Amino acid sequence: MANERFLGSGMKFPPQIDKSTGRFVISAGEQSVKESIYLILMTQRGERWLEPQFGARLLGYSFMDTSPTMLGLMKNDLTSVLLEQEPRLSDVTVSIDPTVRNGCLLINISYVIAQTNQRDNLVFPFYLNVQPEEESDEQET
Repeated sequence: MANERFLGSGMKFPPQIDKSTGRFVISAGEQSVKESIYLILMTQRGERWLEPQFGARLLGYSFMDTSPTMLGLMKNDLTSVLLEQEPRLSDVTVSIDPTVRNGCLLINISYVIAQTNQRDNLVFPFYLNVQPEEESDEQET
């Protein structure tokens, strides 16, 4: 029970409504930590007015080359952001698969939950060159 209190609970991300109760779905424990990591990565720094330092600069890497130097910079940046903004984490290791598949890099984030010493990981797909949706072939009349 003390473990649950340390890891906390809150509204699930992305927000969902429980159809049977009409209330927001709650996330707790290790799932709460995983969702927090995802939220940090998906929030651009400066996006939140009241917390301008919250989030990562992940969008700044959107059009980067996939050289070992750039991947190393990205890896170090993500590691420091996660350790700085998520106090429930320790021993964060970020590895990036340099193989680009359909414009997507796979970022593997391994971490230890500090209070419980439980190891977990998250695979985050990062899209480098998002292609716009193809326009329909219908012609205007």
